[in-house]
This record gives sequence, structure tokens and C-alpha cells, in this order.
Amino acid sequence: MKEDAVIITVENLTKQYGSFTAVNGVSFTVKEGEIFGLLGPNGAGKSTTLEIMETLKPKTSGKVTIAGLDVDSHATDIKKIIGVQLQTSGFYPNLKLIELIDLFAGLYNQPVNATELLAQVQLTDKANSKFKELSGGQKQRFSIATTLINQPKIIFLDEPTTGLDPQARRNLWDLIRSIRQKGTTIIITTHYMDEAEVLCDRVAIMDAGKIIQLNTPDKLIDNLVETGFERPKEMKKANLEDVFIHLTGKQLRVDD
Repeated sequence: MKEDAVIITVENLTKQYGSFTAVNGVSFTVKEGEIFGLLGPNGAGKSTTLEIMETLKPKTSGKVTIAGLDVDSHATDIKKIIGVQLQTSGFYPNLKLIELIDLFAGLYNQPVNATELLAQVQLTDKANSKFKELSGGQKQRFSIATTLINQPKIIFLDEPTTGLDPQARRNLWDLIRSIRQKGTTIIITTHYMDEAEVLCDRVAIMDAGKIIQLNTPDKLIDNLVETGFERPKEMKKANLEDVFIHLTGKQLRVDD
């Protein structure tokens, strides 16, 4: 991995549905090995942008290259080097985890050590459990595990911690950081700003189909403070989630 090497380039990306413009001239780059956040309210265009980068949706105009490959002419090659997190509803509920991994490995035509993969996401003891028997956090971790089957250079995570309790949420943060430490580039969308602040090296904030700010979380916060912005309430050194984790522990729990 070369320092500051660019692995994704998006240039003047536009996506229209009839007269509606969902993505409006978006441009950015993603560096190899970073966690890059794509943030914005519902309808901002971030999911459409992600789907175009994943080769799941055609663009109207602009240019997108993934590891030097153009999404228009090299979609098949791109699919071989990326991992896309499926929503948990996309798995056969009555198959065991080990069976699901074998299924996906067959689709990728990629040999995989299922035991090692499950150990990476702390699901070794669930290898012979059916997917429907997992807790919410376990389902999300397994979903991320399936993105790693083809040993991708880049993985895309779309709101990976939505609906999880604090323990499962912070455990997933640790998992995402551990994947990045192995050199994998991660693109993530989330509605949790604390999550983006903790995980992301840089974030692009979208609204109405455009990127309105792009920088490191620290720099974006510093820029806001320099305008004279102040919180209406003094920020404490901890928050309620910190209290919750401190009192109940960080270990994962099964659903009630």
C-alpha cells in the first residue's frame, strides 16, 4: 500500500431518473487503506453514489474508476476486487453459517477457510447455527464476513450498525478498524455522526445530490468552531452511551 495512493476516483458523477437528479456532479477520491464516510440525510444521493461505485446501477454521466478500472467497461473485473455488504434479509434464514459461507465461496469461485473467516468476526461458536438464530449484532458481523470472502481490496458498508445495541455497535467498530488495519479500503455510510467521527479518516457530506463539504472529521469540526458556533450546552467528557457501556460491559449479548 502506497501512502496517499488513490484507489477510487469519482469525477462529475451524475445520475438522473427522468427529470429528477439524484446525484448532481459529484467528484471525490478515496485513498488506499482509508475509511471514507459518505454522509447525508435520506435522499441526499449517497446510496445511489455507492451503488454506481459497486457497479450495481448505471450512471447518467461522469467517470468512476475503481483501482484503475472504469465501471462502464470493467464491471466484471471490479466485482472481483470489491466486497459489498448485503442487508441481513438477503441470506437464507434456514442455512447454517458454514453452509452460507460455502455458498458464497462457490459464487465467487474462491476457496475460503470458513473457520478462520468466522473467527475474524467472532462467530466461531455459531458455525453450525442457522442464520435466523443469530442476534442482530451477530447477523451484521456475519454480513460483513461475507464481504471478505473474495479477499477484496475495497469493501462497501451501508449503515452497518443500524438497530444495534451499544455493545454490538462498538464491537462492530472494532471489527471495521481491524479490517482496515489489514490494508483494506472501506467506504461506509451511516446516520450516526459519532460513528463517522470515530471511524472515518475523511468524510464527504452530501445533500440534494451534491457534496457540500469533504474533509477529516476534526477539520470539519474545527472549521465550524471558527465560525463562532457554540453548543447550547457545554459538552461533557463522556456521554450516556459511555455510561451504559461502563456499567454493562463491552461484551456482546444475544437478543432478549
